Amino acid sequence: MRAITIAEPGGPDALVLADVPDPVPSAGEVLVEVAASAVNRADVLQRMGFYDPPPGASPYPGLECSGRIAALGPGVSGWEVGAEVCALLSGGGYAEKVAVPVGQLLRVPKGVDLVTAAALPEVTATVWSNVFQVAHLRPGETLLVHGGSSGIGTMAIQLGKAVGAKVVTTAGSERKLAACRDLGADVLVNYREQDFVAEVGSGGADVILDVVGAAYLDRNVDALAVNGRLVVIGMQGGVKAELNLGKLLAKRAAVVATSLRARPAEEKAAIIAAVAEHVWPLVEAGAVRPIVDRALPLGDAADAHRLMESSEHIGKILLTL
Repeated sequence: MRAITIAEPGGPDALVLADVPDPVPSAGEVLVEVAASAVNRADVLQRMGFYDPPPGASPYPGLECSGRIAALGPGVSGWEVGAEVCALLSGGGYAEKVAVPVGQLLRVPKGVDLVTAAALPEVTATVWSNVFQVAHLRPGETLLVHGGSSGIGTMAIQLGKAVGAKVVTTAGSERKLAACRDLGADVLVNYREQDFVAEVGSGGADVILDVVGAAYLDRNVDALAVNGRLVVIGMQGGVKAELNLGKLLAKRAAVVATSLRARPAEEKAAIIAAVAEHVWPLVEAGAVRPIVDRALPLGDAADAHRLMESSEHIGKILLTL
């Protein structure tokens, strides 16, 4: 089969389409013939040599895919060859085939085409696990989403609105903010011109979903409501910052940092089961939808990474086969 390999860490041109051995599904896995994958920031970090796959994972980039089941591994039941699925992966999505644990499989939701379904697994699993399972966002609360026009951001806005939260979001241009408004965001903050702490308002945000990290830590604490929950899932703004524990204690607030890729398979399976139960019905009803900026052929993975690094996209960037 063909897959995108990383000959050595570097820029986008380090991504090379090559012939590699086909994966073989182990017990409890299925082999998926890939229709599309999607680009995530973690793929960029892996390409640069900063984010190695967990032990036992495929060495190829790609944390999600959609496609059809081509073969069942030993002991697999409840799935059939030919089924249209999408999947959360620990790696290997940038390839024609990938072996997937059955606990990380989802049937393609009704009303979503097979290619577009590749835009769903990572964002739905990330947002549901962090905003709802960790931070316990409730109806009537305020959710602050940093990077609202990203793949994660566009899903967080929609799911926040779907459960009855007020959504505040940041983005870096009027074009991106307009896209966030169209998805239902209530308060739009151009972070290049406005202070998101002031724009959140005196009541503060009950939940903050942050992809920036160190550069925003102090102001995120300022923006939290009493009993607020800050969930940090990215480090685009650095890895080290000073935390004022006095401010945190005064608000009886919590700061949590999480990642998804390295979690044990059973934890991922529990998240995927929750996504199937809570998010898929919203997708099938049209209340939540995947946002795709564009789709490029797998062989153009380097161009897809350049686009990701430019931050000019809105929603997800797909790679198709």
